[in-house]
Amino acid sequence: MNRLKFLAVAAALVLVAGCSGFGKKTEEYKGAAARTVQPLEVPPELTAPTMDDRYSIPDPRAQTAYSAYSQKPAPNAAVEAPAVLPKFDSVKIERFGDQRWLVVKGEPEKVWPVAREFWIDNGFKLLREEPQLGLIETDWHEDRSKIPQDFVRRTIGRVMEGLYSYPRRDKFRTRLEKGVEPGTTEVFVSNRNVEEVYSSSTQDRTMWEGRPADRDLEAEMLSRLMVKIGGGDTTVTTASAPLPGRRGVTPPVAALNESKNAVLQNGGAGPLVVNDSFDRAWRRVGLALDRVGFTVEDRDRSKGIFFVRYIDPEVDLATTKESSGWLDKLKFWKSTPKASSQPQYRIHVADSGASLSQVQVQDSAGGPEASSTGKKILGLLYEQLK
Repeated sequence: MNRLKFLAVAAALVLVAGCSGFGKKTEEYKGAAARTVQPLEVPPELTAPTMDDRYSIPDPRAQTAYSAYSQKPAPNAAVEAPAVLPKFDSVKIERFGDQRWLVVKGEPEKVWPVAREFWIDNGFKLLREEPQLGLIETDWHEDRSKIPQDFVRRTIGRVMEGLYSYPRRDKFRTRLEKGVEPGTTEVFVSNRNVEEVYSSSTQDRTMWEGRPADRDLEAEMLSRLMVKIGGGDTTVTTASAPLPGRRGVTPPVAALNESKNAVLQNGGAGPLVVNDSFDRAWRRVGLALDRVGFTVEDRDRSKGIFFVRYIDPEVDLATTKESSGWLDKLKFWKSTPKASSQPQYRIHVADSGASLSQVQVQDSAGGPEASSTGKKILGLLYEQLK
């Protein structure tokens, strides 16, 4: 018993001595931590090596060929921004109001094949090609990229491509003229478009309805054509003369209200007075004829005359009015009245001084056209020029 008591007392003494020693060491540790400690120095031979691009792993989802991968810029290298609205030495866009056209350094016979190739490359079928008139006209074109591509359309479209269509068609007319400056060509692009609408309240039949020219689409196509001419593989430059600079715009005179571009006088019988000098009025009238859809058979700029055949827009669209099914929708461009069966008219543009021009409709012999058709032609031109 005494031996057991002795062992218990000895164990208690050992524990007390250990606790006192632990407390002393803890206080010493706290004191050392309070002092500023110098950071560890890493020997030079143990520093991390610089990463070499040769050991980086390319993205497996991208091009993994080393020849292509090695040509990629370094991660921190500056990336060259794409050219926005690039400038070309051989072609530029001129603009007056909402009218745009290209001025190309080159003769029309050199510009013609490039403009023709542009429309073919963009998937358009050419309806008219008349080099002697400087005229290229496309057939009605459907932009199938705008058709919504849901699962059903994608699946069925693989089997029956024509089952779904976009309810709009566009056609374009490109007109080339000798520029005012020698050795240049002026290029104009105009748009016509129709949209498919329901022709009955029960929505069981549709018709094609004409819409105003899409000016934004005209500008887009003109810009694309500029890139084709100026940056393409085909060179059209043959003249040594520099492109003409933008001439100053003559302010409107008091003969017309400054807010009006044109005035149709005598209750619509004419003449149509345009608030522009002859050069600009000639361009505007030519573009208006293209947008309305006149068949321009010839023109004489020196005399200010367009020789045209007129097809009433209502008659032109009559062949597209009714369509009962998807097969009929594909036939909306079926033959229209032949232009040769329509009477020929003359659109005469004359300089009336003071930066004003007059537009009149004449018959095939050059006399005043006093019929209702002549009045309708002036009305259509006024809608485009006002």
